[in-house]
Amino acid sequence: MITFIPENIGGTTFFNLAFGNWNEEVKELDDKAVSNNRDRNKILATVAAAVIEFTIHFPDTFVFAQGSSQSRTRLYQMGISANLEEIESILYVLGLSKGRWERFRKDRNYDAFLIRRKHQKRKFV
Repeated sequence: MITFIPENIGGTTFFNLAFGNWNEEVKELDDKAVSNNRDRNKILATVAAAVIEFTIHFPDTFVFAQGSSQSRTRLYQMGISANLEEIESILYVLGLSKGRWERFRKDRNYDAFLIRRKHQKRKFV
């Protein structure tokens, strides 16, 4: 399950990206679940596609992403790094390092990420 939860801090609205397994017992998203069924890359690709689709409909909003653990945040960072050229062709990606937001760089470790769609120039025929 993938959700985009609206948040507002200091008058700034953004959407918190959350994904994981639906826990039927407690009727909520479990973002700490470990399935070990070797579909991690497929899941991350699906989440990335959802972010891209979301930002098509809401291009001026930020999507906030942070893993439920440091190792998961690191996994997301590795996925961004591996696909950075393709990602940056359509999205701005910021990373949170030492309490400050900066443009995402492969040589840094980050605690969280902010993503927003780049405005596409329209072609007129």
